[in-house]
Amino acid sequence: MRVGVLTGGGDCPGLNAVIRAVVRKGVETHGWDVVGFRNGWKGPLEGDSKPIGLDDVEDILTRGGTILGSSRTNPYQVDNGPERIRQVLAEQGVDALIAIGGEDTLGVAKRLTDDGIGVVGVPKTIDNDLGATDYTFGFDTAVHIATEAIDRLRTTAESHHRALVVEVMGRHAGWIALHSGLAGGANVILVPEREFSVPKVIEWVRRRFERQYAPIIVVAEGALPEGGAEVLASGEKDAFGHVRLGGVGTWLAEEIAAQTGEESRAVVLGHTQRGGTPTAYDRVLATRFGLHAVDAVADGDFGVMVALRGTDIVRVKLAEATAELKTVPLHRYAEAEVFFG
Repeated sequence: MRVGVLTGGGDCPGLNAVIRAVVRKGVETHGWDVVGFRNGWKGPLEGDSKPIGLDDVEDILTRGGTILGSSRTNPYQVDNGPERIRQVLAEQGVDALIAIGGEDTLGVAKRLTDDGIGVVGVPKTIDNDLGATDYTFGFDTAVHIATEAIDRLRTTAESHHRALVVEVMGRHAGWIALHSGLAGGANVILVPEREFSVPKVIEWVRRRFERQYAPIIVVAEGALPEGGAEVLASGEKDAFGHVRLGGVGTWLAEEIAAQTGEESRAVVLGHTQRGGTPTAYDRVLATRFGLHAVDAVADGDFGVMVALRGTDIVRVKLAEATAELKTVPLHRYAEAEVFFG
Protein backbone atom coordinates (compact mmCIF):
# COMPACT_ATOMS: atom_id res chain seq x y z
CA MET A 1 0.00 0.00 0.00
CA ARG A 2 1.15 3.54 -0.74
CA VAL A 3 -0.03 6.34 1.54
CA GLY A 4 0.37 10.09 1.01
CA VAL A 5 0.69 12.70 3.75
CA LEU A 6 0.47 16.48 3.54
CA THR A 7 0.44 19.51 5.84
CA GLY A 8 -1.84 22.41 4.91
CA GLY A 9 -2.69 25.86 6.20
CA GLY A 10 -0.60 27.72 8.74
CA ASP A 11 2.44 25.93 10.15
CA CYS A 12 2.70 25.06 13.82
CA PRO A 13 4.94 23.11 16.20
CA GLY A 14 4.20 19.37 16.15
CA LEU A 15 3.61 18.84 12.44
CA ASN A 16 6.86 16.95 12.06
CA ALA A 17 5.96 14.74 15.01
CA VAL A 18 2.82 13.60 13.16
CA ILE A 19 4.78 12.94 9.97
CA ARG A 20 7.34 10.94 11.96
CA ALA A 21 4.65 8.81 13.61
CA VAL A 22 2.90 8.14 10.28
CA VAL A 23 6.14 7.04 8.62
CA ARG A 24 7.40 4.91 11.48
CA LYS A 25 4.17 3.00 12.02
CA GLY A 26 3.29 2.89 8.33
CA VAL A 27 6.68 1.46 7.37
CA GLU A 28 7.59 -0.68 10.37
CA THR A 29 4.15 -2.08 11.22
CA HIS A 30 2.44 -2.27 7.83
CA GLY A 31 5.29 -2.22 5.32
CA TRP A 32 3.76 0.72 3.46
CA ASP A 33 5.46 3.17 1.17
CA VAL A 34 4.86 6.72 2.41
CA VAL A 35 4.85 9.69 0.05
CA GLY A 36 5.01 13.29 1.23
CA PHE A 37 3.16 15.90 -0.84
CA ARG A 38 4.81 19.29 -0.68
CA ASN A 39 3.09 22.55 0.26
CA GLY A 40 -0.34 21.42 1.34
CA TRP A 41 -2.99 20.71 -1.30
CA LYS A 42 -0.71 22.28 -3.89
CA GLY A 43 1.35 19.07 -3.83
CA PRO A 44 -1.30 16.61 -5.02
CA LEU A 45 -2.63 19.24 -7.43
CA GLU A 46 0.75 19.52 -9.17
CA GLY A 47 2.15 16.06 -8.48
CA ASP A 48 4.89 17.54 -6.30
CA SER A 49 5.86 14.73 -3.94
CA LYS A 50 8.79 12.82 -2.50
CA PRO A 51 9.17 9.44 -0.80
CA ILE A 52 9.59 9.63 2.98
CA GLY A 53 11.49 6.85 4.70
CA LEU A 54 12.70 6.13 8.21
CA ASP A 55 15.93 8.05 7.70
CA ASP A 56 13.98 11.15 6.66
CA VAL A 57 12.13 11.33 9.99
CA GLU A 58 14.95 10.27 12.31
CA ASP A 59 15.67 13.72 13.77
CA ILE A 60 12.51 15.74 13.16
CA LEU A 61 10.55 15.17 16.39
CA THR A 62 11.79 18.39 18.02
CA ARG A 63 11.74 20.55 14.89
CA GLY A 64 9.09 23.19 14.44
CA GLY A 65 7.38 23.85 11.14
CA THR A 66 7.00 21.07 8.60
CA ILE A 67 9.54 19.28 6.42
CA LEU A 68 6.86 19.08 3.71
CA GLY A 69 6.09 22.78 3.54
CA SER A 70 2.60 24.23 3.65
CA SER A 71 0.25 26.56 1.79
CA ARG A 72 -3.31 27.81 1.85
CA THR A 73 -4.14 26.30 -1.55
CA ASN A 74 -7.80 25.44 -2.07
CA PRO A 75 -8.30 22.76 -4.77
CA TYR A 76 -11.94 23.79 -5.11
CA GLN A 77 -10.83 27.23 -6.27
CA VAL A 78 -8.72 25.66 -9.05
CA ASP A 79 -10.13 24.52 -12.40
CA ASN A 80 -10.77 20.76 -12.20
CA GLY A 81 -8.89 20.70 -8.89
CA PRO A 82 -10.44 17.53 -7.41
CA GLU A 83 -10.05 15.65 -10.70
CA ARG A 84 -6.42 16.73 -10.95
CA ILE A 85 -5.81 15.36 -7.45
CA ARG A 86 -7.54 12.10 -8.34
CA GLN A 87 -5.37 11.79 -11.45
CA VAL A 88 -2.12 12.52 -9.59
CA LEU A 89 -2.91 9.97 -6.88
CA ALA A 90 -3.67 7.34 -9.53
CA GLU A 91 -0.49 8.12 -11.47
CA GLN A 92 1.64 7.87 -8.34
CA GLY A 93 -0.15 4.78 -7.04
CA VAL A 94 -1.27 6.50 -3.82
CA ASP A 95 -4.11 4.57 -2.19
CA ALA A 96 -4.99 7.00 0.62
CA LEU A 97 -4.14 10.43 2.01
CA ILE A 98 -3.49 11.65 5.55
CA ALA A 99 -4.19 15.40 5.65
CA ILE A 100 -2.86 17.36 8.62
CA GLY A 101 -4.44 20.76 9.04
CA GLY A 102 -7.10 23.04 10.44
CA GLU A 103 -10.62 23.96 9.41
CA ASP A 104 -9.73 24.85 5.81
CA THR A 105 -7.46 21.87 5.11
CA LEU A 106 -9.89 19.44 6.69
CA GLY A 107 -12.83 21.11 4.98
CA VAL A 108 -11.16 20.21 1.68
CA ALA A 109 -10.49 16.69 3.03
CA LYS A 110 -14.19 16.28 3.79
CA ARG A 111 -15.22 17.39 0.29
CA LEU A 112 -12.64 15.11 -1.35
CA THR A 113 -13.95 12.19 0.69
CA ASP A 114 -17.45 13.00 -0.55
CA ASP A 115 -15.98 12.91 -4.07
CA GLY A 116 -14.66 9.39 -3.53
CA ILE A 117 -11.03 10.03 -2.48
CA GLY A 118 -9.91 8.27 0.70
CA VAL A 119 -8.71 10.84 3.25
CA VAL A 120 -8.05 10.70 7.00
CA GLY A 121 -7.67 14.00 8.87
CA VAL A 122 -5.39 15.05 11.71
CA PRO A 123 -6.37 18.23 13.62
CA LYS A 124 -3.75 20.96 13.66
CA THR A 125 -4.13 24.59 14.67
CA ILE A 126 -2.60 26.84 17.30
CA ASP A 127 -6.04 28.46 17.68
CA ASN A 128 -7.58 25.26 19.15
CA ASP A 129 -10.79 26.09 17.29
CA LEU A 130 -11.54 22.77 15.59
CA GLY A 131 -14.75 21.13 16.68
CA ALA A 132 -14.99 17.52 17.87
CA THR A 133 -11.57 17.48 19.57
CA ASP A 134 -10.75 18.77 23.04
CA TYR A 135 -7.34 20.03 21.96
CA THR A 136 -5.33 20.39 18.79
CA PHE A 137 -1.57 20.06 18.79
CA GLY A 138 0.26 23.37 18.40
CA PHE A 139 -2.05 25.13 20.85
CA ASP A 140 -0.05 24.24 23.96
CA THR A 141 3.19 25.50 22.41
CA ALA A 142 1.56 28.76 21.28
CA VAL A 143 0.18 29.36 24.77
CA HIS A 144 3.61 28.71 26.31
CA ILE A 145 5.25 31.17 23.91
CA ALA A 146 2.62 33.84 24.58
CA THR A 147 2.81 33.30 28.34
CA GLU A 148 6.60 33.63 28.35
CA ALA A 149 6.29 36.85 26.36
CA ILE A 150 3.78 38.23 28.89
CA ASP A 151 6.11 37.32 31.75
CA ARG A 152 8.98 39.17 30.09
CA LEU A 153 6.89 42.18 29.17
CA ARG A 154 5.62 42.56 32.71
CA THR A 155 9.11 43.38 34.00
CA THR A 156 9.68 46.15 31.47
CA ALA A 157 6.14 47.48 31.96
CA GLU A 158 6.71 47.77 35.72
CA SER A 159 10.10 49.40 35.22
CA HIS A 160 8.67 52.18 33.04
CA HIS A 161 5.18 52.41 34.64
CA ARG A 162 3.46 51.94 31.30
CA ALA A 163 0.53 49.91 30.04
CA LEU A 164 1.42 47.09 27.68
CA VAL A 165 -1.06 45.63 25.20
CA VAL A 166 -0.09 42.16 23.94
CA GLU A 167 -1.80 41.11 20.71
CA VAL A 168 -1.95 37.35 20.16
CA MET A 169 -3.39 35.26 17.34
CA GLY A 170 -7.05 34.30 17.30
CA ARG A 171 -9.25 35.30 14.38
CA HIS A 172 -12.60 34.05 15.66
CA ALA A 173 -11.60 32.07 18.76
CA GLY A 174 -9.87 33.49 21.82
CA TRP A 175 -8.36 30.35 23.30
CA ILE A 176 -4.75 31.59 23.10
CA ALA A 177 -5.67 34.95 24.62
CA LEU A 178 -7.68 33.35 27.43
CA HIS A 179 -5.13 30.71 28.40
CA SER A 180 -2.00 32.84 28.07
CA GLY A 181 -3.71 35.79 29.73
CA LEU A 182 -4.74 33.72 32.73
CA ALA A 183 -1.35 32.00 32.95
CA GLY A 184 0.48 35.33 32.63
CA GLY A 185 -1.70 37.16 35.14
CA ALA A 186 -3.06 39.70 32.65
CA ASN A 187 -5.30 42.42 34.01
CA VAL A 188 -7.50 42.47 30.92
CA ILE A 189 -8.20 39.68 28.41
CA LEU A 190 -10.14 40.47 25.25
CA VAL A 191 -11.47 37.72 22.96
CA PRO A 192 -13.41 37.67 19.66
CA GLU A 193 -16.37 35.88 21.22
CA ARG A 194 -17.42 38.95 23.20
CA GLU A 195 -17.29 42.58 22.11
CA PHE A 196 -15.41 44.67 24.62
CA SER A 197 -16.27 47.99 26.17
CA VAL A 198 -13.46 50.51 25.78
CA PRO A 199 -14.65 52.52 28.84
CA LYS A 200 -14.58 49.32 30.92
CA VAL A 201 -11.04 48.53 29.74
CA ILE A 202 -9.98 52.06 30.62
CA GLU A 203 -11.54 51.63 34.07
CA TRP A 204 -9.55 48.44 34.68
CA VAL A 205 -6.36 50.12 33.44
CA ARG A 206 -6.87 53.17 35.69
CA ARG A 207 -7.52 50.92 38.68
CA ARG A 208 -4.23 49.15 38.06
CA PHE A 209 -2.30 52.41 37.80
CA GLU A 210 -3.94 53.67 41.00
CA ARG A 211 -2.46 50.67 42.82
CA GLN A 212 0.98 51.64 41.45
CA TYR A 213 1.19 48.67 39.11
CA ALA A 214 1.54 48.51 35.34
CA PRO A 215 -1.45 47.05 33.44
CA ILE A 216 -1.03 44.11 31.07
CA ILE A 217 -3.76 43.73 28.45
CA VAL A 218 -3.94 40.60 26.26
CA VAL A 219 -6.07 40.94 23.14
CA ALA A 220 -6.80 38.43 20.38
CA GLU A 221 -6.31 39.78 16.87
CA GLY A 222 -10.01 39.28 16.10
CA ALA A 223 -11.37 41.01 19.21
CA LEU A 224 -13.94 43.73 18.52
CA PRO A 225 -14.82 46.89 20.45
CA GLU A 226 -18.53 47.36 20.98
CA GLY A 227 -20.04 48.56 17.72
CA GLY A 228 -16.66 48.34 16.01
CA ALA A 229 -15.22 46.29 13.17
CA GLU A 230 -12.23 44.00 12.76
CA VAL A 231 -8.91 45.74 12.31
CA LEU A 232 -7.41 44.55 9.02
CA ALA A 233 -3.72 44.25 8.27
CA SER A 234 -4.65 43.79 4.62
CA GLY A 235 -7.86 43.80 2.60
CA GLU A 236 -6.63 40.90 0.48
CA LYS A 237 -8.27 37.50 0.91
CA ASP A 238 -6.64 34.08 0.73
CA ALA A 239 -7.98 31.10 -1.22
CA PHE A 240 -10.42 30.33 1.60
CA GLY A 241 -11.79 33.86 1.81
CA HIS A 242 -9.92 34.98 4.93
CA VAL A 243 -8.60 38.53 5.31
CA ARG A 244 -5.44 39.12 7.31
CA LEU A 245 -6.18 40.65 10.69
CA GLY A 246 -3.83 42.69 12.83
CA GLY A 247 -3.60 46.07 14.50
CA VAL A 248 -6.23 45.96 17.24
CA GLY A 249 -3.43 45.94 19.84
CA THR A 250 -1.90 49.16 18.49
CA TRP A 251 -5.32 50.78 18.19
CA LEU A 252 -6.16 49.90 21.80
CA ALA A 253 -2.78 51.09 23.13
CA GLU A 254 -3.39 54.46 21.49
CA GLU A 255 -6.87 54.66 23.03
CA ILE A 256 -5.47 53.89 26.49
CA ALA A 257 -2.79 56.56 26.16
CA ALA A 258 -5.27 59.15 24.91
CA GLN A 259 -7.87 58.50 27.63
CA THR A 260 -5.60 57.97 30.64
CA GLY A 261 -2.64 60.20 29.86
CA GLU A 262 -0.40 57.26 30.73
CA GLU A 263 2.29 55.83 28.50
CA SER A 264 1.10 52.77 26.60
CA ARG A 265 2.77 50.38 24.16
CA ALA A 266 1.58 47.52 21.96
CA VAL A 267 3.47 44.29 21.24
CA VAL A 268 2.26 42.03 18.43
CA LEU A 269 3.53 38.48 18.92
CA GLY A 270 2.48 37.39 15.44
CA HIS A 271 4.21 34.38 13.95
CA THR A 272 6.50 33.83 16.93
CA GLN A 273 3.54 31.88 18.32
CA ARG A 274 3.79 29.41 15.42
CA GLY A 275 7.51 28.83 15.45
CA GLY A 276 10.14 26.89 17.33
CA THR A 277 10.31 23.62 19.21
CA PRO A 278 7.01 22.02 20.28
CA THR A 279 6.33 21.43 23.95
CA ALA A 280 6.45 17.91 25.34
CA TYR A 281 2.64 17.87 25.44
CA ASP A 282 2.36 18.76 21.75
CA ARG A 283 5.02 16.21 20.77
CA VAL A 284 3.11 13.45 22.54
CA LEU A 285 -0.32 14.51 21.26
CA ALA A 286 0.93 14.89 17.68
CA THR A 287 2.60 11.49 17.83
CA ARG A 288 -0.57 9.84 19.12
CA PHE A 289 -2.62 11.50 16.39
CA GLY A 290 -0.22 10.21 13.74
CA LEU A 291 -0.32 6.64 15.06
CA HIS A 292 -4.13 6.61 15.17
CA ALA A 293 -4.38 8.14 11.69
CA VAL A 294 -2.37 5.17 10.40
CA ASP A 295 -4.79 2.81 12.16
CA ALA A 296 -7.73 4.50 10.43
CA VAL A 297 -6.10 4.10 7.02
CA ALA A 298 -5.29 0.45 7.77
CA ASP A 299 -8.95 -0.11 8.65
CA GLY A 300 -10.12 1.62 5.47
CA ASP A 301 -12.01 4.09 7.65
CA PHE A 302 -11.91 7.22 5.50
CA GLY A 303 -13.72 10.51 5.94
CA VAL A 304 -12.76 10.64 9.60
CA MET A 305 -10.52 12.79 11.78
CA VAL A 306 -8.62 11.54 14.79
CA ALA A 307 -9.60 13.54 17.87
CA LEU A 308 -8.76 13.90 21.54
CA ARG A 309 -11.65 13.21 23.91
CA GLY A 310 -10.52 13.41 27.51
CA THR A 311 -7.32 11.36 27.41
CA ASP A 312 -8.43 9.04 24.59
CA ILE A 313 -7.89 9.32 20.84
CA VAL A 314 -11.11 8.60 18.94
CA ARG A 315 -12.36 8.91 15.37
CA VAL A 316 -15.00 11.42 14.39
CA LYS A 317 -16.52 12.21 11.02
CA LEU A 318 -14.82 15.03 9.13
CA ALA A 319 -18.27 16.52 8.67
CA GLU A 320 -18.63 16.79 12.45
CA ALA A 321 -15.13 18.15 12.93
CA THR A 322 -15.59 20.95 10.38
CA ALA A 323 -19.24 21.78 11.01
CA GLU A 324 -18.50 24.80 13.19
CA LEU A 325 -15.63 26.49 14.96
CA LYS A 326 -15.02 25.74 18.61
CA THR A 327 -15.06 29.12 20.32
CA VAL A 328 -14.58 30.15 23.94
CA PRO A 329 -17.87 29.67 25.86
CA LEU A 330 -18.91 32.88 27.55
CA HIS A 331 -19.05 31.18 30.95
CA ARG A 332 -15.35 30.32 30.60
CA TYR A 333 -14.59 33.94 29.86
CA ALA A 334 -16.73 35.12 32.77
CA GLU A 335 -14.72 32.92 35.13
CA ALA A 336 -11.61 34.94 34.27
CA GLU A 337 -13.15 38.36 34.93
CA VAL A 338 -12.70 38.02 38.67
CA PHE A 339 -8.96 38.54 38.09
CA PHE A 340 -9.30 41.69 35.97
CA GLY A 341 -8.27 45.16 37.07
